[in-house]
Amino acid sequence: MDALALVELSSVARGYRVLDWMVKEAPVTVVEANLVEPGKFLILLGGGVAEVQAAFDEALAHAGDTLLDKLLLPGVHERVWQTLAGGEHRGPGWSRLGPGVFAEPRVDCVGVVEGSTVASVMEAADRSAKDAGAYLAALRLSPALGGKAYYVVTGMQHEVEAAVDIGRAVLVSRGRLVDAQVIPNAHDEFLEHLLRPAPFSARRGD
Repeated sequence: MDALALVELSSVARGYRVLDWMVKEAPVTVVEANLVEPGKFLILLGGGVAEVQAAFDEALAHAGDTLLDKLLLPGVHERVWQTLAGGEHRGPGWSRLGPGVFAEPRVDCVGVVEGSTVASVMEAADRSAKDAGAYLAALRLSPALGGKAYYVVTGMQHEVEAAVDIGRAVLVSRGRLVDAQVIPNAHDEFLEHLLRPAPFSARRGD
């Protein structure tokens, strides 16, 4: 899929109605359409650029004052799709041999970027993956986060710092930044908890 569209709505009833309008407007793939706490309804679509644009425009035309946030990403980075589908990996050179035991060479640094809406974090993650040398290791859109989301990047420290700076700038520009941290020389005990499974995942359609 070449493009991604996401809308976050404050109404479940309007969310289902908007979803129906979107899929009637254009042949797109519904990647996820479900509740995200606290009481938000999230719709995530993928497909060709023109089709996703048409469905996205239809959502904006009908969402009204229930629209909380939105995102349209033509040319979305492949790692965004992979992490949404549960394809998490700590990055090149970081393979686990067993509990607390990692193969060398170790990843030099970890970055975590957190925002207050799913749409804003997905935009930040896409920009970080495209514009910095760091590796997008995970994207968390979990009901347990209370409507927030975050992503994890790994790599050499200068790569991670660049990716975190890019993500922070995107979130600040949207007024959605919660926090962003760079963690150099991460301890093994920390790494064990870094990419724990989350209850939310989206299956990619082709």
